[in-house]
Amino acid sequence: MQKKDENELRINEEITAPQVRLVGDNIPEQGIYPLAKAMAIADELELDLVEISAKADPPVCKVLDYQKYLYQQRKKAKEMKQNAAKVVIKEIRFGPNTDEHDFQFKLKHAQGFLEEGSKVKASIFFRGRSIVFAEQGKKQLLRFAVELEEWGRAENMPVLEGKRMSMMIAPVKKK
Repeated sequence: MQKKDENELRINEEITAPQVRLVGDNIPEQGIYPLAKAMAIADELELDLVEISAKADPPVCKVLDYQKYLYQQRKKAKEMKQNAAKVVIKEIRFGPNTDEHDFQFKLKHAQGFLEEGSKVKASIFFRGRSIVFAEQGKKQLLRFAVELEEWGRAENMPVLEGKRMSMMIAPVKKK
């Protein structure tokens, strides 16, 4: 005998309660029935008796096509998974001494990324002894965040990790 996981419902002969509360659209009269009578109603309709809520007293059962019910549940779960938001992170890298034109060019790219709903990770890479310009890099990242204020908001302050200083900018929700 297979072990059932706790979200799997009991059907037909697997139901052990002596009495059940029968609910559903396709039954003549809702109410509390002995298990044998509820099974007879389900057989008459050529459907399954499914225990919806086992913890209730008496357990709540519904007369329905179990395979169709499982199919609809899987379909619903798949739909929910598809509708889940997927976070895309685009990275923009520049140096501590990036020229104004290059800065504006990267700013325009970041603006496009934020408009399409992606997060932007702006990072400055310090090579060799350029780490002495860490303060200048921090100012540049803060200016970058201020320039993009209309399209996104900074999630954190610039953080120095080894030879890289970075900050995340999340898109602003449109109303």
